[in-house]
Amino acid sequence: MRKFALALVAVAFAATPLWAGSGGNGNGFPSGPHYNLNIIGGTCKDVPTMTGSNRHTIFVPLGSKTNAATSNIYLEQGPTFQVCDGNACDPAYDCNGASLGKTGAVFQLPCDLYAPDGTITDCTAGTDSATYCVFAEALGTPGGSATMTTCATDPVSGLVVCSTENTVLVRNTNLNGSGNGGKPKVVNVTDALTTLTCTSTTCPNECATAQCTFEIFTAPFEDFFWQYDNNGLRNAQLRFYLEPTGTNCDALFYQPGQLGSRRREPSQLSRLPFFPAVMFRAI
Repeated sequence: MRKFALALVAVAFAATPLWAGSGGNGNGFPSGPHYNLNIIGGTCKDVPTMTGSNRHTIFVPLGSKTNAATSNIYLEQGPTFQVCDGNACDPAYDCNGASLGKTGAVFQLPCDLYAPDGTITDCTAGTDSATYCVFAEALGTPGGSATMTTCATDPVSGLVVCSTENTVLVRNTNLNGSGNGGKPKVVNVTDALTTLTCTSTTCPNECATAQCTFEIFTAPFEDFFWQYDNNGLRNAQLRFYLEPTGTNCDALFYQPGQLGSRRREPSQLSRLPFFPAVMFRAI
């Protein structure tokens, strides 16, 4: 219980205020107002019930480097970013306190109007939609890692379909010749966490071509969630940045060698303005 208590105190300080300021990006993240979400790995028996609060933390099983612990973070569409249920180890409750009848955590977020090229289903602009980018960084003891994959239910077959695209967060050591001295690395995870990509083999009822991409919270899929496979990562930090329509997420952040459908060469990059902080709706 002590380890989780210490982690909770540390994250509480890291998550205040609700929207972090627009200080420098010396930590690798883009600068500008953002919403922080920390996913903390630990022992399930030490985590209390964590519903009915505006916390910025979700607790998941820790696992080990050789044995992943899998948990689910169920996604609920809403006008703001909010942790509805911060414990992925016990029954899940939505932001209204209703049971989902499943085990896992619950996170509310808008449907992302920023969609990759070729997305079949896009979000509809409205109260529960916004344009935003998501970046992530693996923290904690070097060597831990976690894989986050967007999944949903196929309403025709009733089966769960998981995206062929995911994001792997690795707390770097310097053993792989990365040359970064084991420092944490920030990555752009917008596509992996806000869309579901499948094929005519993995989702034949929805996709008749080699590959199809669907925005979360859009038909034909239902009950979206992030599958979190944890191989000993104690802290994954996610940051959500609200942006103007037409934003290119990689134009806010660029690392040489990072591949993605929206990657731009340095000469093409331009720093786009953020929405003023007063436009962010408090949770």
